[in-house]
Order: sequence, then C-alpha cells, then structure tokens
Amino acid sequence: MNSEGKEVHLSGNRLNNFKITHFIRSDSRLLWTVLALAIILIVDRLISPTFFDVRLVNDRLVGSLINILDNSAPYALLAIGMTLVIATKGIDLSVGAVMAICAAVSVVLIRNYEAGATEFYYQPGVVILITIAVGAICGLWNGILVAFLDLQPIIATLILMVAGRGVAQMITSGQSPTFTNESLAFIGRGVMFGVPVPIYIAIAVLIVVTLLVRRTALGLLIESVGVNDRASYYAGIQARMIKLFVYVLSGICASIAGMIVAGEVKSADPHTAGLFSELDAILAVVIGGTSLIGGRFYLTLSVMGVLIIQSMLVGLYVSTLHPTTNLVVKAVVVLAVLLLQSQDFRRFITQPFRRAA
Repeated sequence: MNSEGKEVHLSGNRLNNFKITHFIRSDSRLLWTVLALAIILIVDRLISPTFFDVRLVNDRLVGSLINILDNSAPYALLAIGMTLVIATKGIDLSVGAVMAICAAVSVVLIRNYEAGATEFYYQPGVVILITIAVGAICGLWNGILVAFLDLQPIIATLILMVAGRGVAQMITSGQSPTFTNESLAFIGRGVMFGVPVPIYIAIAVLIVVTLLVRRTALGLLIESVGVNDRASYYAGIQARMIKLFVYVLSGICASIAGMIVAGEVKSADPHTAGLFSELDAILAVVIGGTSLIGGRFYLTLSVMGVLIIQSMLVGLYVSTLHPTTNLVVKAVVVLAVLLLQSQDFRRFITQPFRRAA
C-alpha cells in the first residue's frame, strides 16, 4: 500500500475513533437509561432462566415481565406527578399518604353501596370520581401552602405526609375494611386482552400528561418556573398557578394509584397503603434524569426509572439471595445506574480510551 493509501486508512481510523468518542461523550439520557434497564433484565435472566417466559393462564398473561409492568403501574403514576412537581423545584412527600386517604375513601364509600345505600354518591362510578376529587383536594392543599403561603415544599408536603395517615385511619376507624364490588376491584386486578388493567391506566395517564405538557406551552412554563420562578413572574407567567397545578396533578395521580392498590387486594389498609412509595417515586424521577433543582423534566424516563427499580426488585425475589440483603443490593444497583448516567463519571472511566485514540 502506498503512502496515500496509508494516509487514507489512518484518516478513516481517526474518523471512526472520533465517532466512537463523540458517541461516548454524548449525554443521551434515553440511551443510558435503556442500557441500564437492559443490563438489569439480562442479569435477571441469568439468575432465572424462565425470567422472560410469558404464558396465558385463565385468560391472563403471567410471568416475571408482566409482574414488573403490573407492579410498576401505581409507582409510574406517582412518578408522573412527582416529575412535574420536581420540575418546578418542588417535592411531594405526601403522595403515599394521599394514596392511603384515597384508598380509604373509595373502600368506605363502596362498602356503603354494598350495604344497600341508594344515594348517587355511593354508585361505583361516582365513587371513583369522588376519590379522584379527594386526591385533587389533597394536592390543592399542598399547592396552596407552597405557592401562596411560600412554605418550603419539603415542609409543606411533610405536614400531609404525617397527618394523612391519621386522616386515613379516621376514615376507616382504624380498621382495614374489605369489599367485594368488582367495579372498583377491576381498577386494581382487572384484565383486558390478557393484560392487567393497571398497565393500561398507567400508559393512558402517561400519554395524556405527555400530550398536555409537550403539545402545549404548559411544559415550557413548568420548566421556566423551575429554573427561576421570580423571573418567570416578571415575564408574565403565573408561577403560583403553575405550582398549584402540578401539586393538584400529583394528588390526582396518587388517588388513582391508591385505587389500584385498594382494588388489587380488595381492601384499604390505612397503615401500610403507599408506605414509603414517595421515596421510590422520587428515586425513579432522579434515575430518569430530572434534576432536583428544577427545570428540564423527562416523563417517559421517569417511568423507565420505575421499571428499573421494579425489574431489580423482581430479580431479587427470584434470586437465591437472603431477603435481608435486598435493600443493600437495591442501593448498590441504584448507585451504579446513577453513575452510568453521569456524564462526568463516563468521561472519567473512558479517559484512558480517549487518550489511546
């Protein structure tokens, strides 16, 4: 090969090296989130050879993958609302308590219907609407404290987080009431075309909220408020109303999640319903790349963060690890996922390869 051929060959190598380096450096949140999910699923498959098996039993699809999607549904709803709250530089620690309140409301009302009450507000369809309204009212309470009374979001929502469980226990008289109505149970344990209904609900809410914030100016307004609410106010943006909206939406999402949990077990447990679920929702949002300091947000990636957490938990359940190690393994895996998504960390571990190139 002549010198010109060598130069062309070397130039081609440099071009390829440049492309690889540019790809490694790129801050593609979707790419690294999908990669993290894929790695966890592959590890799960190595742990359990039947992990990817899906079969139809009694007109219902069953398998680990279906369990992941089904278990993810209520947390995905919480993550959707939490993403928008965090995008405004807020936080909602009360979503677990709101789940408990709304589960209690729906079950107590439906039990009156089962007992023979004929008032319209005991009808199953109306019960669902009332429960959603209760969640909206809880979000409205948080929004007023944050947007109009200027309380710190962590303090404002902590109030309802603490008091909410007490409210739920008052509604159920400290008991865990059960019900048999299939209309309400359908939300949590129903099946359509073999797929659990909660999966459809989570997907529908994700689509509706995504269209709302990405096909209108609302998404830009939310990001603007998160970056600088004072500057947004002077620019003519109703920052307080934007904050109020996201907290109300978070409450609505929590109410639907509460009905899913109640419908799944046909019961409302005010003590444990939604317990610590706010932490998993916040963690999923962070895994999805939404910054806790507000601004840009990623709804779909937040839901993928939920899938990552649930894939890891289901993998731990089918593994031979002792249950007491689950939380430690979960923390280590989550840390690894966050490091994988960090551009600075990726730049650090790929630095030797860039020098060689």
